[in-house]
Amino acid sequence: MPMTPLKARLDVLIWVLIFGGLLTAVLGIASRPVATATGWTLMVLGGCLAAAGVLLIWVRSRLGPDR
Repeated sequence: MPMTPLKARLDVLIWVLIFGGLLTAVLGIASRPVATATGWTLMVLGGCLAAAGVLLIWVRSRLGPDR
């Protein structure tokens, strides 16, 4: 059974947020010794993006079945 367009877009958004957030957090960890404020900003931003992706996984699980 094919997925609805909403669920397909939501799946793409989930993975972009999770992997983009984790990449941003790692860049923040790597840049923290050189630029402390920038490093912390990237780490917090990346953590928020990854958390938003995890939250969207929960939202996706609460959607009804495909029809």
